[in-house]
This record gives sequence, structure tokens and C-alpha cells, in this order.
Amino acid sequence: MQPISTFIFDLDGTLVDSVPDLAIALNAALDDVGMPTHSNCVIRNWVGNGAKVLVERGLANGVNNADTPDQLNSEELIEHTFQRFLYHYDRNVCKESSLYPGVYDTLKSLAARGFTLALVTNKPKRFIAPIVEALSIDSFFTLFIGGDSLKEKKPSPLPLNHVCKTLNTDASECVMVGDSKNDILASKAANMRSVGLTYGYNYGEDISTYQPDWVFSKFKEIASIVA
Repeated sequence: MQPISTFIFDLDGTLVDSVPDLAIALNAALDDVGMPTHSNCVIRNWVGNGAKVLVERGLANGVNNADTPDQLNSEELIEHTFQRFLYHYDRNVCKESSLYPGVYDTLKSLAARGFTLALVTNKPKRFIAPIVEALSIDSFFTLFIGGDSLKEKKPSPLPLNHVCKTLNTDASECVMVGDSKNDILASKAANMRSVGLTYGYNYGEDISTYQPDWVFSKFKEIASIVA
């Protein structure tokens, strides 16, 4: 088995609990277009496939209370609501979001030990820097890839392949760390080992179902694989 040189991390649900700010932005956008809003608990189950899918789920799950259900599949409505979401999220990108326990110290330790750290998220790239800077973890990462950085996003292996090419490293030396099936599916397609975290956003599914190489309930446990 190849030694590990690089860790690739997901963002939302892995490093950061971002649901409070995502919920603020989504509900404000839904309110702007006259659609019902949702609780943080409900929205938590929709996070992980990117911002536009989050908006689509918010619209679709308001159908029973909506005055205009025929418009829910309208691309025009989806795009307008998505743009309103981006507007509100720009203003609430890291007001209530927070790091999960153990994240800062573990990232700091891995970086200090010489591991290369990259971040691959399905969140639009423009939001990555404001979040990681506000939470003081930006200096640990060599590379950021957002959901709109490339032609495809997770669960496609393209972002992980891009990281390997950019960092001139082999997939066999990398470990993808994430909380959702998209992270595990992408890692398998890229022939990369993976860590599945149980505490994040995986649509209510057990992350172990997707057979990551390691399953941990605490972020700090990641360090054990390179002890």
C-alpha cells in the first residue's frame, strides 16, 4: 500500500457546519419568490450536491403549500431563486457557520507534519475563501476546487483527478475525506482511498454503506491512519 502524501477534504459537513448560514440564505431566497421556507433540520438533509440542487430541493419541497405548483419545474423560477440565494449567501457566508470539533488542531498537525492538504467541495468556488479565511484554516491548504471550478463536480472523479494532476501526485498516495456518498463515490472512481465521516450531511444514509476505507465519528481520528 502506497504511503499517504496528500489529504483532500470536503468542506460542508466535513470541516464546517454551514447549515445555519445556508438555511438563512435559502429561506430568504424562497421568501423572495413567495415560496414556503423550511427548518434548519430539514435543510440539513439537502446539503451536499451544490447550491443549485439545494435551491431546487427547497422549491420542490414547498409544493404542497405553494400557490403556483405548476411553476416549480420552471427553469426560469429555479434560476431566479438560485440567483437570490447567491445574493443572500454572499451576505451570510460565514456568520453562524463553525468548525466541527477537532478540525483546526488536526489540520494544523497534518500540515506541520508535511502532508499536502487540498479542498474539493461542490460549493461555488467564490464562497470557499471567505469561509476558510473567517475560520482561520486557509493557510493549511495548497489548493481549492469548487463545484463550478471544472466541468464536473463530485461524485465525478474529475475534481480529484485534477488535484492529482495539479499537485503532481498519484491517486494511490491520496485520501479523500468527506461526509457524503458523493465524496466516497468520487474517490472510488478516481482509484483513491477514502475516509467517511458519520456526523455530516449524507441525506440520512449511513456513510458506511458506500464502503469507504475508513469510517470515523470524530474528525481527529483521521490522524490515526498516518500515526
